[in-house]
Amino acid sequence: MEFNFRPILTSGCKIYVSWICLFFLHSMLCMWTSECWSYFYSDKRMNWEDARSWCRVNYTDMVAIQNREEIQHLNNWLPMKVGYYWIGIRKINDVWTWVGTNKTLTKEATNWATNEPNNGNNGETTGNSEDCVEMYIKRERETGKWNDEWCRKKKTALCYSAACKNDSCVYGECVETINSHKCDCFPGFYGERCEHVVACKPDVLIIPDKGNLSCTHKYGEYFYDSSCQYSCEVGYQTSMPGPLRCTADGNWSEPPPTCEPVSSNEVITTSLAAGGSVLGSGLLMSALWILKKLRGKAFKLAFNNNHSDMDLL
Repeated sequence: MEFNFRPILTSGCKIYVSWICLFFLHSMLCMWTSECWSYFYSDKRMNWEDARSWCRVNYTDMVAIQNREEIQHLNNWLPMKVGYYWIGIRKINDVWTWVGTNKTLTKEATNWATNEPNNGNNGETTGNSEDCVEMYIKRERETGKWNDEWCRKKKTALCYSAACKNDSCVYGECVETINSHKCDCFPGFYGERCEHVVACKPDVLIIPDKGNLSCTHKYGEYFYDSSCQYSCEVGYQTSMPGPLRCTADGNWSEPPPTCEPVSSNEVITTSLAAGGSVLGSGLLMSALWILKKLRGKAFKLAFNNNHSDMDLL
C-alpha cells in the first residue's frame, strides 16, 4: 500500500490529493479525498449494475454531479480510461433519474454531449437500449459531457463518499457540494446546522377582558409552531375562532381576538344546541313512562270488565 499526500487549499476547504493504490481481488482502487467528501474509482471495468453495487458496498453511491465546478474538478483529477466512467444516472420508467436521490434529472442540470441522449440512433444501433450514462473524461472533444450507453458495457466505476451524516443538520436537509456540504433548513429554522428555531414575540398575545389563553409549544415557549387558543367566560365569545400559531417568519398567524358579549337569542340557540340531545332524550323517557302507565290502566280496566261479565253469568 502506497500513500502520497499533497495538501491544497481551495474555497476555504483543505483538500488532500492522494493516490492510494489498494489491490482487492485483482482490482485496483484510487481515490481523491478531502475533509469534506471523497471521490473513488476502480481500475477494474464493470457493467453499470456491478459498478453501482461496488460503489454502495464500499462507499456511499455512484457520483451524482452537483454543478459545473464538480465536472471541472473531476476532469482535471481523473485519468483517462478506456470506455470512460459510469455515473449515477439511469433511465427509470423512461425518465432519466439520479439513482442516489431518486430525483428526476432536470433540464437545467443536464450536461449531455451534442445530439445525446440518442439511444444509439446514430447509425450504430445494436438493438440494445441505452439506459445508463457515462461521462467523458480527458476526451479530445466535449470532455466532461455525458452520453447514454448500453448498461451491460464495461466501464470504470466512479463513486463518492458523502460528507453528510445523520446529524449534520438538526432541522434541515444536508446537501453535498464540491468542497463542503450545507444545510437547507426547513421552514421555521436557521443557522449553519439549522439548529436555531424562529421565535415569536409573546407580548403580542394580549389576554382580553373576560378572556383566557392556553398555549402548547413544540420547540419551546413561543417558538415556531407554538399554538395559542383563546377562550371567553360564559356569556362571551371570541371575535375570531381558531388558535393563533407562530409562523416560520416569526409572526403570529392572526392578531389576538377580543371577547364579545353574546346576545340573548344566541344564548338560547347555543343552549338548545348544547342541550338539545339531553332535552330530546328526557322527553322520550317521559313519553315512554306515560305510555307504560296508560297500558297498565287499560289492562286493569279490561280485567275488571271480564270479571263483571262472569258474575252476570
